[in-house]
Amino acid sequence: MTIATDPLLAAIPASRPDVVRVARLPAGFVAAGTTAGIKASGRPDFALVASDGDPVPVAAVFTPNRFAAAPVRLSAANLRATGGTADTRGYARAVISTSGSANAATGPVGDEDQASIGSAVATALDCRPSEVLHLSTGIIGARLPVDLVTAAIDRVARDELRAEDAAFAAAAEALRTTDSVTKAASATVDAPGVDGGTVRITVTGIAKGVGMIHPRMATMLSIVLTDATASPATLHAILRRAAATTWDQLSVDGDTSTNDTVYLLASGRAGAASADTDADARAALAAAVEAVARDLARQQARDGEGATALVTCQVTGAADDADARAVARAVISSSLVKAAVHGKDANWGRIAGAAGNALVTESAILEAAGLSPSEAATKAGRPAHVDPATLRIAIAGNLAYDGPAGGPQPIDKAAARDAMDAEEVLIRLDLGLGDGTGEAFGCPLTEAYVRENSEYTT
Repeated sequence: MTIATDPLLAAIPASRPDVVRVARLPAGFVAAGTTAGIKASGRPDFALVASDGDPVPVAAVFTPNRFAAAPVRLSAANLRATGGTADTRGYARAVISTSGSANAATGPVGDEDQASIGSAVATALDCRPSEVLHLSTGIIGARLPVDLVTAAIDRVARDELRAEDAAFAAAAEALRTTDSVTKAASATVDAPGVDGGTVRITVTGIAKGVGMIHPRMATMLSIVLTDATASPATLHAILRRAAATTWDQLSVDGDTSTNDTVYLLASGRAGAASADTDADARAALAAAVEAVARDLARQQARDGEGATALVTCQVTGAADDADARAVARAVISSSLVKAAVHGKDANWGRIAGAAGNALVTESAILEAAGLSPSEAATKAGRPAHVDPATLRIAIAGNLAYDGPAGGPQPIDKAAARDAMDAEEVLIRLDLGLGDGTGEAFGCPLTEAYVRENSEYTT
């Protein structure tokens, strides 16, 4: 029955820290964004973010794409060198980002180019090359102009690094390629202090990526900073779990990039108790990281190439959270659903079809989300549980399908079209099978997306 109190007609109530879309630079870091000359347009294309002292703990998640770019491979090697146990956690003094060339599929010379850039950063900041992490984005197969980048490194390290919010915002601007807006998100939460009482910790992230977005381990590019205290292993556990419920639930076009990377660095300057040993400190940091990651993912979906709206699919009543996330991701990834949203067509049949095709994600992501290795191995890749007899679907606040009530429901198509003419189109499903919940973020498929990508390299 369609009544005002039907929870299916509204978003799932939120219970996460508040986020503001500004770049607040946490204590212990400096940043800069500028123009190195990589982009022919002359727009900003170079960013440097660094600790203002010794190397700090860092964690990363990288693309699983087998054509992973030179900056991804070099950064993974550097993390293993500084952390000693894995290629996803260690210590770093700086993160350098270049925009305009992905430095992917460039062969051995691309690896040499990236190593030269890392050595230049290390010289400029008086650290080891293994303490430098890398990000690159742009055209695949194009080499980086190393001379231009190294000249920018010298200039920025000498004159432009600042411990200011505006400097981190400039770094966000320099991350962009086809992004129409910069993307930043900050959360400030209370955490136990190292000497008792409470202190405020800040988590801030910047990100880019609006095309070639269908992550399985991370987003396109993101740098997340915090003044909380945590080891590399704790940071990785927090980041990987946050990515599993946010960036791994994001899709613009179904293509996983060669360069997807997220870094989480912690300066420890807030004076908070260690998230390694204090459960409340860890919970506060984890909540803030997930809130920032979620907001950045939503910004990326809304700014997807050619996008006219943010499409959010929220699923309740699943057998478990893994099924709920699988169904939500299947719906927002469907080209037919994306086209229907673009046309403001409340075509619930396409949503039902996508839900019925949903497959649970790979085991690594399931483990990151909290399942044991054995549980993850059992669930990975299997069809999500969906029963037409219990399924309910609402589109932009309009009940369209109700399995328990017999199936298709009368819908005012004109009213639904008006409701879908919005900045965010909410698709809600209840599977009626359990208490699992999940969500995913996408955008409509438009003519503008096709035009932009048919002419990307020309």
